[in-house]
Amino acid sequence: MLEGKRVAVVVPAFDEERLIGTTLAGIPDFVDRVFVVDDASTDGTADKARAAGDARVEVIAHERNEGVGAAILTGYRRALEEGIDVTAVMAGDNQMEAADLEAIVRPVALGEVDYAKANRLFTGRAWELIPRTRYLGNAVLSLLTKIASGYWHVAYSQSGYTAIDRKTLELLDLDRIYRRYGFPNDMLVHLNVINARVRDVPSRPVYGVGESSGIRLRRVVPAISWLLTKAFFWRMREKYVIRDFHPLVFFYVFGILFSLLGLALGVTVTILRILGNDLTVATVVLVALLLMMGLLFTLFAMLFDMESNRDLR
Repeated sequence: MLEGKRVAVVVPAFDEERLIGTTLAGIPDFVDRVFVVDDASTDGTADKARAAGDARVEVIAHERNEGVGAAILTGYRRALEEGIDVTAVMAGDNQMEAADLEAIVRPVALGEVDYAKANRLFTGRAWELIPRTRYLGNAVLSLLTKIASGYWHVAYSQSGYTAIDRKTLELLDLDRIYRRYGFPNDMLVHLNVINARVRDVPSRPVYGVGESSGIRLRRVVPAISWLLTKAFFWRMREKYVIRDFHPLVFFYVFGILFSLLGLALGVTVTILRILGNDLTVATVVLVALLLMMGLLFTLFAMLFDMESNRDLR
C-alpha cells in the first residue's frame, strides 16, 4: 500500500518474453497487485510472467490480439473488480523506470490529482536519449493532443506510464475508449470530458534495454491525427454543448468555417491566376480577410478552452 491506498499495476504485454521477467522484478514492494495482460502473444510471455515467482502477479490472456489499449482496459476492469484504489500502467518491455512509479502514484493516492502521467521531456537529456524520429513524432502528436483533449499543460501525450484513481475509472465509459496505440491520446480526451485533474510527473527516458518497437511513425502519426480530429469534435459536443454549454463552440465553428472558405477561395484564385486570369484587389483582400478571421476565431477559441480547463491540473 501507499498512503493507505491499495495499488495495482497493469502490465500490457505482447511478445515480451525476453523482458517481462525483468519488468516484473523491478515493480516496487508497495504495489499490492500486478495484472499482466497477455495480448495473444506468439511467444512465451504468459509463461515467463507466471514463472516470475511473484504472488502478486495474475496473468490475464486475450484469445486474440486486440491492441495495447484493449490490454490496459482489461487490466482496469480487473482492478475495479478488486476495488483497487490506484491503478498504474507499466509496459512489459522494461522501458519505464520502476524507480519513478512511487512519484507517479503518490499524487493520485493523496487525492491531489485524478490521473498522473509520466513526462520524459522534463529531463534536459530527452533529446539525447530518445530516438530523434520518435521524439519529433511524439512532439507532433502531443501538440495535436493538447488541442483535442483540452489539457494544454500535458506535454508528453504518448506516455503510457500512468496512474489513475478508482473513482475516476468508475466515471469513465471504458467501452468508448480507443483500444489500440492511440489509447493514451483518447484517454486524455475522455478524462477532460469528466473534468479529471491530470498532472505530468518527471520520468527518466529508458532506451536500449533490449526492447524492439513495431511502431512506424509514417503510419501511426496520420492514424492518430485522424483519431484526435474525431475526438476533438466529440469533446466539443459532449463537454461544451450537451453537458454544459460554452460559447467557445461558436468561436471554433466560425474559425473553422472562415479558414476553410479562405483556403478554398485562395486555392481557386491561385489556379485561375496560373491559367492566365486577372485577379482583382477585392478578391485578394477577401481571401486574406477570411484567413485572418479564421485564425483569430480559432485562437480565441483555444484561449477560452485553456481558461476553462485551467484548474484541471
